[in-house]
Amino acid sequence: MKQADFVNIVMPFKDKVFRLAKRLLVSREEAEDATQEILLKLWKNKEKIEDYKNVEAFSMTMTKNFCLDRLKSKQAQNLKIVHSNYTDSSASLQRQVEVGDSLNWVSKIIEDLPEQQKIIVQLRDIEQYDFAEISKMLEMNETAIRVALSRARKTIRQKLTNTHNYGVK
Repeated sequence: MKQADFVNIVMPFKDKVFRLAKRLLVSREEAEDATQEILLKLWKNKEKIEDYKNVEAFSMTMTKNFCLDRLKSKQAQNLKIVHSNYTDSSASLQRQVEVGDSLNWVSKIIEDLPEQQKIIVQLRDIEQYDFAEISKMLEMNETAIRVALSRARKTIRQKLTNTHNYGVK
């Protein structure tokens, strides 16, 4: 496989790999390192890439496993979650502050979710993978994914409602 072919296959989903790594590792630098590691592993095994049915799903699985391994290592002691995937240039300053505040709250809430729910929310709600793809990546059945996603969304909704209603009587 030539470099150009490799780039054409990998580049369309490189940002998704980064976002999943950032969701799990939190630190931008850690996520960039993880993304480079995944791309390097793919490059080293470039001759096998054509054997995979879905290179993107395989890469996301690799990313998930790599990041979970990093989190288990001692190097991952001081990581925190930050995710802002939303901008609206026409919004008023007040609205931008409110949206930023809400995104920060949602990020903090997602950070506290169980690891599996955190991954599923990232893959489904942020990366927009369908349930069949997530099922293959996480090696779970679709029903279990739907249940975990439903529970995660319910937790997020409840905590966000409690946060915004705090002090309101």
